[in-house]
Amino acid sequence: MEATEEKLSRRNFLKNASTLATGLAVGGVVGGGLFAGGCASNGATKTAMAAKWPWPYQKLDPEVVRKKGYEGYYEGACMYGAVRALVSELSAKVGDPYSSLPIDMFRYGEGGMAGWGSLCGALNGSCAVLNLASDKKTYPKLVTELLNFYTTNSFPSKKHDAYAKFPGQVQSVSGSTLCHVSIANWCKVSGKKALSPERADRCAKLAGDVAAHAAGLLNKMADGTFAAAYTIPPAVQTCRGCHAKGGTLGNIRGKENCEQCHDLNYKAHHPSF
Repeated sequence: MEATEEKLSRRNFLKNASTLATGLAVGGVVGGGLFAGGCASNGATKTAMAAKWPWPYQKLDPEVVRKKGYEGYYEGACMYGAVRALVSELSAKVGDPYSSLPIDMFRYGEGGMAGWGSLCGALNGSCAVLNLASDKKTYPKLVTELLNFYTTNSFPSKKHDAYAKFPGQVQSVSGSTLCHVSIANWCKVSGKKALSPERADRCAKLAGDVAAHAAGLLNKMADGTFAAAYTIPPAVQTCRGCHAKGGTLGNIRGKENCEQCHDLNYKAHHPSF
C-alpha cells in the first residue's frame, strides 16, 4: 500500500513539475523582452493586436529620430534601426499600442531582407510605421513620397557628422529602392567595400535619414499640410506605356527606374522600331 501511494505521489510531482515547466516556457516567450520598452505581459500583446487602425500619431522631432535611427542600426541593422527610432519616440509620446509593438520582428530586413539585397531595410521599416499611423487612403501616398525621396536624394546626409564614426562621407544617389543598387552605387563613388565599417556607417546614417524623413511626412499629415507630389518620370512612363496595365504587353507592375537594370536601346529592345 505504501509503495502504491509513493508511486502516485511521485507521478503527481512529475506531472505538476511538467506543467510548471511548460508554463514557464510559454511565459518566457510571451513575456520576454520582445517588445519596445522591455518586457510585455499577455495584456500588452493583446493591446497591440486589438488596436484600431490607424494608430494614433503625435508629431515627432525628425532630428531626434535621425540620431536614434543611426544608433539603432548598430543594435539591429537598418530596418530595426529605422523602426526603433520612430516607435521609441511614439511609445514615449503616445504609449500603447506602440509600446506593445514587438520591434525585434523587424530585424529580418537587414541587408535587403536577410542579406538578399532586395528592398532597403530602412525603407521597409519606415514604411511599416507610415502604414500604422495613417489610413488606407493616405499611407500609399506617404510611402510613395518616401520611396521617391530615397531614390532621388544624395545619401548619407551630413546631419550625423557631429556623432558619426565616419563623418564627412561621400554621397551617392541610388536611383533605386534596392539595397543592392544603393550600396553598389555608394561603393563605386567612395572606393569602399560593401562589408567595410565605412559602408556600415553609411547605412547607419541612411537608416536615420529615412526614418527622419518619414517622421517629417507624418508631421505634415498631422498638420494637414501633406500633399502628394510624386509623378512617374517620363522615361519610366514610356516603358509603362507598353509594359504596364493597359499597354500592349501588360506584363509588369512597378515604378522603379527601368534603366537601372534593363537595356533601353530601343532598337535592340524593340526590333519593330
